[in-house]
Amino acid sequence: MFKTVLFPIDGSREAREAVDTVANVVKTYQSRLVIISVVETANATDATSAADREMASPEAIAKLLETAKAVFRDQGIEAEVIEREGIPAFVICDVADEIDANLIVMGCRGLGLTEEGASDSVTNRVINLSPCPVLVVP
Repeated sequence: MFKTVLFPIDGSREAREAVDTVANVVKTYQSRLVIISVVETANATDATSAADREMASPEAIAKLLETAKAVFRDQGIEAEVIEREGIPAFVICDVADEIDANLIVMGCRGLGLTEEGASDSVTNRVINLSPCPVLVVP
């Protein structure tokens, strides 16, 4: 059913909490796991927090992806990693299309729960643009 699962990560607590759900889905369906992280382009974001600025670094993204790959390897799951640059929601959906993903699993920070934040939420944008189902882990 879910031959290829795409798991976008960004270093957030919510992404870390989604790991168990991803592992469960991948093991249950014997899926191919692809982990993606997106380096946001300078004009794509106003990185105001230290964490956001750190995630704009290609080095930080590479380290994050290797750490995530190791976490899944410890659970007996081999994962592929993809690092891209751009606007996260658009890049995630483009990669989902490229790899023919059957499911995207992502954590949700809850930033889109208010009317003001709905248009800015990466999760909300992915839900609306995705070429496949999206499982949001709260």
